[in-house]
Amino acid sequence: MIDQALLSAMLVPFWVSIKLAGITTLCLMLFATPLAYWLAKPSHRYLIGRLKVILMGVIAMPLVLPPTVIGFYLLLLMSPTTGIGGWFAAHHIKTFIFTFEGLVIGSIIYSLPFYVQPVYAQFLRIPPSVMEVASLLEPSRLRRFMRVALPQARVGIILGSLVSFAHTIGEFGVVLMIGGSIEGETKVISIAIYEQVEALNYDMAHAMSFMLIIVGMIMVALIASVNRLNKP
Repeated sequence: MIDQALLSAMLVPFWVSIKLAGITTLCLMLFATPLAYWLAKPSHRYLIGRLKVILMGVIAMPLVLPPTVIGFYLLLLMSPTTGIGGWFAAHHIKTFIFTFEGLVIGSIIYSLPFYVQPVYAQFLRIPPSVMEVASLLEPSRLRRFMRVALPQARVGIILGSLVSFAHTIGEFGVVLMIGGSIEGETKVISIAIYEQVEALNYDMAHAMSFMLIIVGMIMVALIASVNRLNKP
């Protein structure tokens, strides 16, 4: 018979990871898709063009920075004694440090390039003639975005969502720095594995790692399937 306590110790962090990855991906779809569209649109103003280049560089920073560095600065930013967290504390507003909401914010920032880049690339592939015709037929920018640009970029959106979800599932450094290890709240599966290894409980670490391997294999298969849709 499976020990209920051990089963809970495995499944609760796994559920927190799935919830974190799902909410992070949903948030990215909602606000990073319009951002990627704006970045991909050609700009005739020099300053706007330079701003887009700088913004693309900032968005890509998590690709080259160690997660602990990003987590450290987010910790300072959200801490009740410094940064935005200090302002929240001074106005008696709940700070995000060591909360699930804080994990979501950190995951969005860290996963941003993994979502924006495939969606940005897909928007770039839309022929300019398509958007020119759309601008003649539909004066509303929002409707052009919803009815023309979004359907054209659906493969990139699905691909970015899958990559972001898979990336967030395995997140460790950022989560540990700003979320710690609160059972049922901020302890994700990667942190639970680390703690089991520290306790020399390798059987549990193997079982948890196997769950991540299965999820990883499913995500890789889905990403490969979506990638094939991009081939001419």
